[in-house]
Amino acid sequence: MPSASSLQPSPPVLHCIGLISGTSMDAIDAALVAFTDSGAKPVSAASWPLEEPVQRQLRALGPDAPLREVAALDRRLGHMFAQAALAVLKRSGMRAAQVTAIGSHGQTVLHGTEDGEPCTVQIGDPNIIALQTGMVTVADFRRMDLAAGGEGAPLAPAFHAWQFGDTSLPQRSIVNIGGMANLTVLPGKGSGGDVIGFDTGPGNVLLDEWIRHCRDLPMDRDGAWAATGKAREPLLQQMLTDEYFSRPPPKSTGRERFNLSWLQKHLDNHNHKNGVAPQDIQATLLRLSVETIAGAVRRHAPSCSELLVCGGGMHNREFMQVLAAALPGLALCSTGQRGLEPDYVEAVAFAWLARRRILALPGNLPSVTGARRSVLLGGIYDPHSGGSGAGRA
Repeated sequence: MPSASSLQPSPPVLHCIGLISGTSMDAIDAALVAFTDSGAKPVSAASWPLEEPVQRQLRALGPDAPLREVAALDRRLGHMFAQAALAVLKRSGMRAAQVTAIGSHGQTVLHGTEDGEPCTVQIGDPNIIALQTGMVTVADFRRMDLAAGGEGAPLAPAFHAWQFGDTSLPQRSIVNIGGMANLTVLPGKGSGGDVIGFDTGPGNVLLDEWIRHCRDLPMDRDGAWAATGKAREPLLQQMLTDEYFSRPPPKSTGRERFNLSWLQKHLDNHNHKNGVAPQDIQATLLRLSVETIAGAVRRHAPSCSELLVCGGGMHNREFMQVLAAALPGLALCSTGQRGLEPDYVEAVAFAWLARRRILALPGNLPSVTGARRSVLLGGIYDPHSGGSGAGRA
């Protein structure tokens, strides 16, 4: 005779696609994900590098960029995101009709919350994505949180809490090392409290910008160039005086703050007789990213017993070795060891946020973003509605 538990209906499986191009501005990550109430399971996932001319155009965009240039890139990226969604769907062997929704974060080209006029802009036209794929698309995830008084970022901690949270275990934290680095601190056994999450500062962005400037390379693979240099402690300490690092959360940041101009200002102010070798600057920038992450962990997660790492920085061998040395006694492991490949955690997060929006469930965490309340995130773009394709709030 079957047990009572075997007679319970299985939770429905809901499939969503997540799309994102992060602050490194180098690739579109896509993941088709099967969701049940017990967790997320990627069905297929892949990354598609952005063409170098597109990368250059995106990096060149600033607050004063011509509106027509932004609009043209918005359309072009919309087509590219649509193709990424169709490609990951083809890899899965599933049909578009089996997918509930696409969640497209898009590409952030502006994010500023420090001057009294908070704003955030992501491009990659969701109307194009919806019409080209034939799938309902959810996009524009950040501005409703801004409207509710929040930072609009980071949004992944809500997903981290859902996927990795376990109050029967000691405190666990997650660090995503992308262009920017962000930390999520989950409540542990007996600790209570809210989820904490914020951007710690630069992750890979300054490392990528400096090696591109000096050696015309897109990245410092494995941190090999940084490993040939020696971090300059006075320069590091000067950079650490930036008030962002000591500001309490909620907080978020982006390329508008941490960029080559920011670095050059610190180099100009740094007292040195014979200059600093380029590889020494790279080693110092790596230490800056590590120290700001490690400092945030020590300050906000003193009881943390496990730090899960995801994002591109996970593959930087030198970065991970220096980070482990900065946090002795703390277990560092890839999110892959907990069920999600580190390269696709953010894509899965935006598939999850699309799921939340379709189910009319809030997607933000006020304890993370500083919003006055929980809100629905994202507009819905439905290619089957027979309307103009405009989003529904």
